[in-house]
Amino acid sequence: MPGVPTNRPRLMRALFGAVLAVLVTVLLAACGSSSSSTSKTTAAASPTSATTAAGSSSSGTLTLGTKDFTEEFILGQLYKQALAAKGCKINYKENIGATEIIDRALTSGQVDAYPEYTGESVATVAKINKSASSPQQEYALAKAFYAKRGQVMSQITPFFDVDAIAVKKSYATKYGLVTVADLKKVPHFTLGARPEFLNRQEGAAGMKSVYGLNNFTFKSLALGIQYQALDSGSVDAADVFTTDPQLASGKYTVLKDPKNIFGFQNIALVINKNKLSACPNVLTVVNNVNKLLTTPAVISMNKAVAIDKQPPATVATAFLKANHVI
Repeated sequence: MPGVPTNRPRLMRALFGAVLAVLVTVLLAACGSSSSSTSKTTAAASPTSATTAAGSSSSGTLTLGTKDFTEEFILGQLYKQALAAKGCKINYKENIGATEIIDRALTSGQVDAYPEYTGESVATVAKINKSASSPQQEYALAKAFYAKRGQVMSQITPFFDVDAIAVKKSYATKYGLVTVADLKKVPHFTLGARPEFLNRQEGAAGMKSVYGLNNFTFKSLALGIQYQALDSGSVDAADVFTTDPQLASGKYTVLKDPKNIFGFQNIALVINKNKLSACPNVLTVVNNVNKLLTTPAVISMNKAVAIDKQPPATVATAFLKANHVI
């Protein structure tokens, strides 16, 4: 999830920006799109052609996007279905990409709103290198940044899903690992994570600069296979999310983060301010859904999709009906 370091050469930053701009254009052209009457039926459906050009959403339609992993698919379906039940017309674009990509989609008008993690907003989007001391402070930093840029945020969820470093329990026992700092005890380890984790301050860059960890080799992993990589031994440690259902198996040890480099990651809907009128009471509807999203509820829904292979739309419908939202 988190921010790009600022100590890279100016030329590399410029090249990175150019490459990212091209990547955003290509990926957005491939993003999934559906109307409010059509639901995605798989948790990892490949994106299909997008039909909404930048800035072309009608005033009566809200283009809702999601990032590229299970929890976001569930959140997107929860918001989509709850808003549709209140008369909102939704143009739904699932599986757009990582934070850097979907934020470009938001600012360019490809999407009007999407669920975001507050720590991601602060570190990756706003590039604020300031550690928050509480979820409320993280939210306040994010909210102030978006306000200057023309976006507003819903209220945050009770649950937060933060990046963490996990190892197999046997590996933790062998080296006496309890915290991220304890990885210094390991002569050398392989860290597996999605590619963008490498250069984020709330990621491998922060592990180096804050914890002084320079004894690892980074291995790029597609999102979703980190537990397979740990089990097979192809990596020794992996970036995980704290609401991953696989952690309930007892096979893994999640290392504590006493210096809080991974921040607080409560969810809020980020929406372009000029699209608030596209749906009746959009923030009220979203806030009512967010109040229900406790950690046990989210882990249960993640398990239903990631492990039990139920479609995110089906899981979201069941949750909303059980809580009398739809």
